[in-house]
Amino acid sequence: MATPLHIASLLVHARPELFEAVKANLHLLDGVELHQQSPLGKLVVVLETVNEQQILERIEQISNLPGVLNAALVYHEVLSPEEAAE
Repeated sequence: MATPLHIASLLVHARPELFEAVKANLHLLDGVELHQQSPLGKLVVVLETVNEQQILERIEQISNLPGVLNAALVYHEVLSPEEAAE
């Protein structure tokens, strides 16, 4: 049986002087996509996971990256396996 796909969007605020390092570290995490950014150190990050627990774990990982000031969940959607395949 196929599992649903969880899509979550975060706003990540990083120290501007460590912004490039934060982005490089985010690229190393599975299921993380960077979509928008501001030179002031703000990023829109999208997560794709198979359950809510993975979202919480990823938010904690991102929050603990050097240079990250805050990571806030702003959107969460669950797609059925059929919707995810489209």
